[in-house]
Amino acid sequence: MKTVAQPACRREIASRIAELTPSDRARWGSMSVHQMICHQTEAYRYVLGQKQVAMAGLPIPRSLLKFAGLRIPRRWPHGFPAPPELDQNRYGTPPVEFEQDRAALLAAFHEFCAGLPPQLPPHPYFGPMSPWDWQRWGYLHADHHLRQFGR
Repeated sequence: MKTVAQPACRREIASRIAELTPSDRARWGSMSVHQMICHQTEAYRYVLGQKQVAMAGLPIPRSLLKFAGLRIPRRWPHGFPAPPELDQNRYGTPPVEFEQDRAALLAAFHEFCAGLPPQLPPHPYFGPMSPWDWQRWGYLHADHHLRQFGR
Protein backbone atom coordinates (compact mmCIF):
# COMPACT_ATOMS: atom_id res chain seq x y z
CA MET A 1 0.00 0.00 0.00
CA LYS A 2 1.31 3.40 -0.95
CA THR A 3 2.24 5.85 1.81
CA VAL A 4 4.29 9.02 1.93
CA ALA A 5 6.83 7.09 4.02
CA GLN A 6 7.99 5.61 0.70
CA PRO A 7 10.43 7.96 -1.10
CA ALA A 8 9.03 7.06 -4.55
CA CYS A 9 5.51 7.96 -3.41
CA ARG A 10 6.71 11.28 -1.95
CA ARG A 11 8.42 12.13 -5.25
CA GLU A 12 5.31 11.11 -7.21
CA ILE A 13 2.99 13.37 -5.20
CA ALA A 14 5.43 16.32 -5.23
CA SER A 15 5.82 15.98 -9.01
CA ARG A 16 2.07 15.87 -9.55
CA ILE A 17 1.61 18.98 -7.38
CA ALA A 18 4.31 20.77 -9.40
CA GLU A 19 2.38 19.99 -12.61
CA LEU A 20 -0.77 21.80 -11.47
CA THR A 21 -1.70 24.93 -13.44
CA PRO A 22 -4.25 27.67 -12.78
CA SER A 23 -6.19 26.50 -15.85
CA ASP A 24 -6.74 22.93 -14.55
CA ARG A 25 -10.46 22.15 -14.29
CA ALA A 26 -12.13 19.82 -11.81
CA ARG A 27 -13.47 16.50 -13.03
CA TRP A 28 -15.80 16.49 -10.02
CA GLY A 29 -16.61 18.67 -7.02
CA SER A 30 -16.97 22.41 -6.57
CA MET A 31 -13.41 23.52 -5.74
CA SER A 32 -11.16 25.29 -8.18
CA VAL A 33 -7.61 23.98 -8.52
CA HIS A 34 -6.42 26.95 -6.47
CA GLN A 35 -8.91 26.18 -3.70
CA MET A 36 -7.81 22.54 -3.74
CA ILE A 37 -4.21 23.61 -3.22
CA CYS A 38 -5.23 25.61 -0.14
CA HIS A 39 -7.42 22.75 1.12
CA GLN A 40 -4.52 20.29 0.87
CA THR A 41 -2.14 22.71 2.61
CA GLU A 42 -4.52 23.19 5.52
CA ALA A 43 -5.09 19.44 5.85
CA TYR A 44 -1.35 18.80 6.24
CA ARG A 45 -1.07 21.72 8.64
CA TYR A 46 -3.83 20.22 10.78
CA VAL A 47 -1.85 17.00 11.21
CA LEU A 48 1.26 19.06 12.04
CA GLY A 49 -0.62 20.87 14.82
CA GLN A 50 -0.78 24.20 12.99
CA LYS A 51 -4.57 24.32 12.50
CA GLN A 52 -7.58 23.28 14.56
CA VAL A 53 -10.31 21.04 13.15
CA ALA A 54 -13.31 19.69 15.06
CA MET A 55 -14.35 16.05 15.03
CA ALA A 56 -17.23 15.34 12.67
CA GLY A 57 -20.39 13.54 13.67
CA LEU A 58 -20.90 10.22 11.90
CA PRO A 59 -23.77 7.75 11.55
CA ILE A 60 -21.31 4.80 11.35
CA PRO A 61 -18.40 3.71 13.56
CA ARG A 62 -15.17 5.64 12.87
CA SER A 63 -13.15 2.43 12.90
CA LEU A 64 -15.21 1.06 10.01
CA LEU A 65 -14.81 4.23 7.95
CA LYS A 66 -11.07 4.31 8.74
CA PHE A 67 -10.60 0.70 7.69
CA ALA A 68 -12.49 1.27 4.44
CA GLY A 69 -10.68 4.54 3.72
CA LEU A 70 -7.14 3.39 4.45
CA ARG A 71 -7.03 -0.36 3.94
CA ILE A 72 -9.43 -1.28 1.15
CA PRO A 73 -7.57 -0.82 -2.16
CA ARG A 74 -10.11 1.32 -3.96
CA ARG A 75 -10.29 4.97 -4.89
CA TRP A 76 -12.07 7.30 -2.52
CA PRO A 77 -15.61 8.26 -3.57
CA HIS A 78 -16.34 11.74 -4.87
CA GLY A 79 -18.44 14.17 -2.89
CA PHE A 80 -17.42 13.25 0.67
CA PRO A 81 -17.65 16.57 2.57
CA ALA A 82 -14.55 18.15 4.05
CA PRO A 83 -14.68 19.33 7.67
CA PRO A 84 -15.97 22.95 7.69
CA GLU A 85 -12.54 24.28 8.75
CA LEU A 86 -10.99 22.71 5.63
CA ASP A 87 -13.93 23.39 3.28
CA GLN A 88 -12.99 26.06 0.77
CA ASN A 89 -16.63 27.07 0.39
CA ARG A 90 -17.04 27.56 4.15
CA TYR A 91 -14.20 28.33 6.58
CA GLY A 92 -11.10 27.27 4.66
CA THR A 93 -8.32 29.78 4.02
CA PRO A 94 -9.04 31.48 0.68
CA PRO A 95 -6.49 31.38 -2.16
CA VAL A 96 -4.18 34.35 -2.62
CA GLU A 97 -1.62 33.84 -5.41
CA PHE A 98 -1.31 30.51 -7.27
CA GLU A 99 2.47 30.06 -7.27
CA GLN A 100 2.79 31.22 -3.67
CA ASP A 101 -0.01 28.91 -2.54
CA ARG A 102 1.41 25.96 -4.48
CA ALA A 103 4.81 26.58 -2.85
CA ALA A 104 3.06 26.62 0.55
CA LEU A 105 1.44 23.26 -0.27
CA LEU A 106 4.77 21.73 -1.26
CA ALA A 107 6.36 23.07 1.93
CA ALA A 108 3.55 21.66 4.10
CA PHE A 109 3.71 18.34 2.23
CA HIS A 110 7.48 18.06 2.73
CA GLU A 111 7.18 19.02 6.41
CA PHE A 112 4.45 16.38 6.85
CA CYS A 113 6.63 13.76 5.15
CA ALA A 114 9.75 14.72 7.11
CA GLY A 115 8.24 13.79 10.43
CA LEU A 116 4.94 13.69 12.21
CA PRO A 117 4.59 15.35 15.61
CA PRO A 118 4.82 13.14 18.71
CA GLN A 119 1.20 13.93 19.65
CA LEU A 120 -0.87 12.98 16.62
CA PRO A 121 -4.33 14.49 16.34
CA PRO A 122 -7.34 12.32 15.56
CA HIS A 123 -8.67 12.40 12.02
CA PRO A 124 -11.98 14.34 11.94
CA TYR A 125 -13.76 11.30 10.45
CA PHE A 126 -11.47 8.31 11.10
CA GLY A 127 -10.66 9.06 14.75
CA PRO A 128 -7.33 8.01 16.35
CA MET A 129 -4.54 7.57 13.80
CA SER A 130 -1.14 5.88 14.01
CA PRO A 131 1.87 7.30 12.13
CA TRP A 132 1.27 4.67 9.40
CA ASP A 133 -2.39 5.68 9.17
CA TRP A 134 -1.44 9.35 8.67
CA GLN A 135 1.24 8.45 6.12
CA ARG A 136 -1.27 6.36 4.20
CA TRP A 137 -3.86 9.17 4.44
CA GLY A 138 -1.19 11.66 3.29
CA TYR A 139 -0.80 9.72 0.06
CA LEU A 140 -4.49 8.92 -0.51
CA HIS A 141 -5.77 12.44 0.21
CA ALA A 142 -3.26 13.99 -2.18
CA ASP A 143 -3.90 11.35 -4.84
CA HIS A 144 -7.67 11.85 -4.58
CA HIS A 145 -7.47 15.61 -5.13
CA LEU A 146 -4.75 15.46 -7.77
CA ARG A 147 -6.90 13.01 -9.78
CA GLN A 148 -9.78 15.45 -9.29
CA PHE A 149 -7.79 17.86 -11.49
CA GLY A 150 -6.43 15.32 -13.95
CA ARG A 151 -3.00 14.95 -12.38
